[in-house]
This record gives sequence, structure tokens and C-alpha cells, in this order.
Amino acid sequence: MLLEHFDAILNSPSHLYCLALPFSPSPSWLHECYTAELLQVVKVVKGLPAEWGVCSRTVLLKNNPWTFSYWNNTIAVGSNGRDILILDAITGSQTTVFPGHTDEVRSLTFSSDGISLVSGSYDMTVKLWDVQTGGVVKTFYGHAGRVHFVSTPADHTTIVSGAEDCTLCLWDIGGGCYCTLHQPGHVYCAMFSPIDPQCFISVSDMTAQRWDISGCEVGPAYFGYQVAFSSDGTQFISRTMNDVTVRDINSGVVVAQFSMNASHFSPCCFSHNGNLVAVAAGHNICVWDITGSCPHFVETFVGHTRDITFLEFSSSSTLISASQDKSVKFWQIGVSSTDPKSTPLTLAPTKPIALKTKNALIFPSDLDAVMEAWGISTNLCDESLQILAEDSHKRNIQLTDNKLIFIWCTDRKINIWDAEKGKPLQTINVPGGSVKDLRVSGDGSKVFYLYEESIRAWDIRTGEAVGKVKLPNKGTEILAVDGSKVWIKARDGFQHVQGWDFGILRPSPDYLSDNPPDRLQLSDTKLWEADMSMMQDTVTGEVVFQLPGGFRTPVHVQWNGRYLVASFRSKEVFILDFNYMPLQ
Repeated sequence: MLLEHFDAILNSPSHLYCLALPFSPSPSWLHECYTAELLQVVKVVKGLPAEWGVCSRTVLLKNNPWTFSYWNNTIAVGSNGRDILILDAITGSQTTVFPGHTDEVRSLTFSSDGISLVSGSYDMTVKLWDVQTGGVVKTFYGHAGRVHFVSTPADHTTIVSGAEDCTLCLWDIGGGCYCTLHQPGHVYCAMFSPIDPQCFISVSDMTAQRWDISGCEVGPAYFGYQVAFSSDGTQFISRTMNDVTVRDINSGVVVAQFSMNASHFSPCCFSHNGNLVAVAAGHNICVWDITGSCPHFVETFVGHTRDITFLEFSSSSTLISASQDKSVKFWQIGVSSTDPKSTPLTLAPTKPIALKTKNALIFPSDLDAVMEAWGISTNLCDESLQILAEDSHKRNIQLTDNKLIFIWCTDRKINIWDAEKGKPLQTINVPGGSVKDLRVSGDGSKVFYLYEESIRAWDIRTGEAVGKVKLPNKGTEILAVDGSKVWIKARDGFQHVQGWDFGILRPSPDYLSDNPPDRLQLSDTKLWEADMSMMQDTVTGEVVFQLPGGFRTPVHVQWNGRYLVASFRSKEVFILDFNYMPLQ
């Protein structure tokens, strides 16, 4: 409770401490113990959480935090604000500032004793700091490009730095650069082993290579965008966009491997005991248990609103994340209920998910292929389902007759999945080329997809092609779908919109001269105002529902008389059950 309500407790008179108690989860010992004593104070009559949240602290910053380093409850944060911020990991408060860099600070690492701090910046310098005084001990010059990563070994006698000038530099703490290693591309990662001061790994041109401090290559190179060491230095992660591979540092043997789509530079890290691996997936975090013969998914942390820039475990049960939403969050591992119905699970695609009366949110992740149904009152995941969507790059979802149709595209195949029945409906084979975009029609009967220089329609029920239009210009994305009508954005030196109606039985679909409407007719009595992100009743003129200001404008909105579905470019879907949600 102290962590959940720390700001209120810290900044309020001591007698207000008790006012945090009514907000404790209803099944908790605190709530049950103090209920009788709280009858005369504020009482929460609806919306109490069922358990403590997994995010115990959120620290808001003025700038985007690109990196941080943790040591003994002290966090050094580097951002696009040039200064290095020192935070207290317990309170989240800022204790001091280290000024000195003239551009963004992109990498930080404490020495093993916490006395020194090393930083790498876009100002092309590496700095060594005295943590106690906040002063610069030494500035290392030599890179001709922006510095992306710095690291120092356990004995703190050397610094390795990687930069955009395609070099790795090895610096003597008391001197200067004694070795420069030229690389095939920008160096985005350079990391010393936590126990072996003679070994470090770098990443350049999608290749992870192991080195010794004399600058000699050690062992084979591995394909990867990011690397991370286990705390005992015996294992390391080499991560690609599709796979996370854990290897033995000496033999190179694969210890564990699992599939998970992520961007090139999504961070990853080991827990202190080496049992867990955390990987950022956009603005979510996925945690995997790599013990045993087969890695298994543990949980997903949802809370950031922008891409995550850095991850680090502060203990085996606490994870810290930084994000472009200008926040640093502290997550508690394994605090959710052990009831399988309230814990996100990675399941074989055989268990259905159907929207229930008390479910309001469903997040089909664009990165880990896990669909989750969340309760609006508990804010917990009631059910989850992992679909076979590895290596997918385009996805869409449609709500039809209170069931979900989920589609995704792999290399040469479009997959259509019925989430209610937990089985595939159809598979569309694409002969060659690439699918640029795809969308389910408003009635759930068709799939529209941009392929080569054409827009095509495929009937989900019959498995047959039902329409094709050759485009005079290359289509870049499907802009909107309204029933059997589809609009695309085309490019011919200028951006313009074209649309067709595939619902009329003629030799070819009808061309639509009008642009997609901002006021989408959801039903006979409901309109969607795109500019205001709200649904309006056309009979009474009243606003039935409006998305909160924190949400971005959805790209696709559906309404079936009970559920409002709003899809976003992040591939998240907001589903609101009007039979349960009280409207204001």
C-alpha cells in the first residue's frame, strides 16, 4: 500500500494516511482488517481492484528517458534533456542532477561499487562521473559519431563504447583510447560480462560478436539486434525481430529460445537469478520463464503509452522500465493472482475467447500474438489466447455477432481466425509479392487486402475471391472500411483517396467518388464523429460515448448495438460493453 499511494502519503499530513486504506483491494488483508474502522470515512462502493497492481510506482519526467542504470536503490536516468537525473528508487524522487553533456544521453552504467558512473552521449563523448560529488572525473574524446552504448567491467579499469562512426573504442580509465575496432555498421550495443572483465559483446550490422579487451574476436558471431548478459555471466541473449535466443557464453549452445515479434531495438534483460527474461514489445513488456526444457510465457505488463526504451531488473522480482511516454515504471513480478483465469497465459490456439457481460477491453498485441480479455471493474485479464501469428506484419480485428474475427498476414498467407470458436476459418494463399495492408469488412464477410497494384476482396465463408480492382497508382494503406465499402490512400507524387463498393453484384466493384466520411453511420441511430472520437445519437442529438483524452484517434470503429469497437494504429482494440458500462 505504501508504494501504491506513496505520493499521497508523502505529501499529505500524517492523519491522511488512513485515507489510502479504503482503496486497498477488497480481498486484501488490509481491507478486511480495517473495514470496521473505516465506516465513518470515505467508502469506495464500486470499482475496487481485486488485487494489488503490478505497477507499484510511476515516475513522470520532463523528457524522454532513453536509458538508465540501477545500483543499490539509486537510478541514473539519461534522456534527451542532456542532464543525467539521479532518482531514489524507493521514493521515485529526484535527488540530484549531473549536468555536463551537450546532447542526449543514450547510455549509462554504474561501476560495480557504485562510486563511479559512465555515460555515452550524442555529443560524441564518453564521460566518467564521481557519483558522490556529481562532478566529471574525465571526458573521453575520439568518436566521430554519436555514442550509442557504454559499458564498464566489474574491475572498472576499462570502458568500451560504440558509436555511429562504426567503431568500438576501448578506453583506459586513467588514460585514453588504447584500441579502436572498426565495424561494418553503426554500433548499437557494447556490453561487458558482469563477472569477466576480459569479455564483452557488441552488436553492429545485425551481428553480435564476442571480444576480449585486447580487441580480438572470440568465438563465432551470431545474428541479432540486441544482446544482454545474465548476472552470473554464463549466458547471453541474442535477439532478433522474431526470436529471443539464450546461449551459453562459452559453448554458444542454445539454452532456450522462444518467438516474439519486436522492433529492431526493443530492449531485453535477464532477472537476477537468471530464471526470467523480459522483452519490450512496443509499449508493453512480456516476461518469460526460461527454466526447464521449454520456455513459457509468464505475464504481460501493460501501462506505458509509448515505446519502451530500456529495461533492467532491480531484483529477481522487480523490473524497471523507461518509455518515450516520459515515465519510469516499477513492476512487481508475480503479484497477480495465481488463479489461471486472472493470469495471462500462453495457450495453444484451442481455447475460445468470447466477450462476457463484464468484459470491456480486449488487447490483441501486434507483437506477441496474445489476445487478452480484460474486466472493466477488476482491470484484470480474465482470459487469454495465443494465436499462431508469428512473423506477422499486418493484422486486423472485427466484431461480428458478438464474436471476434482476427486476421494476420505472414510471408505468403493471410490467416483468418475465429476467436470465439478457437479455430481458423480460412487461409488465403498469396502467390508472390507482399501484402501492404488488410482489413475485415464491416459485416465480417470479406477480407480486403492491398496486393501488388490492386485492391482485392475475399469471401470468408466461401473461401473465394469476390472482387479485384487494378489500381492506377500504388496503394499505400487501407484508410477506412464501412460495410462492403473500402477506401485506400494512393500515391502518385501526391496523396489522395480512392474507394470502391464491393457489395454490389456487378462485373466489377463500384467506384466511390466520395472520401470516407468523418461522420461514420454506425447504425440507423448512431453516428461516429471521427474528429471528436465520439458516438452520437442521431435521434436525440446526445453524445452517447466519447473516448477519454488519453486515447489517440482510432482508425476503425464498429458498433453492433451493444459493443463499441475502436481499433488503433498500435493494433490495440478498445471494446466497450454498453450492457454493463454505465454511461454518463
